[in-house]
Amino acid sequence: MAAKPRRRRLSRSGEFDRVYRDGSSNATRFLVLYAFPRQDDGERDVRLGVSASRKIGGAVDRNRVKRALREAFWGMADRLPEKYDFVLVARPELSELLEREGASGVATSIEEALAGSSIGDRST
Repeated sequence: MAAKPRRRRLSRSGEFDRVYRDGSSNATRFLVLYAFPRQDDGERDVRLGVSASRKIGGAVDRNRVKRALREAFWGMADRLPEKYDFVLVARPELSELLEREGASGVATSIEEALAGSSIGDRST
């Protein structure tokens, strides 16, 4: 039986907590990006966790925002450093941005957060 391919997502609360506690963060008006360089496992993939609070809206609105964040993030995955865990926290304004500018606005906001972060600059 072939090995099951691993998902490139953070799913356990301990994984999120480690990124929040030990990672670096950068905020924009629409989201907060947390980044944590992994050193302990042999996996080279980038992993992503997404958080959207009820301030964004009901379950349908939160899922739409999280889906847009995931699609925009993985669209720029080739420009991300290996062995990093990322968490994107959506702010309530992101829902308005998604309605106004669509996925391209979300992608631009993620790029701004990445550009303002210290990813790749840390030697830890």
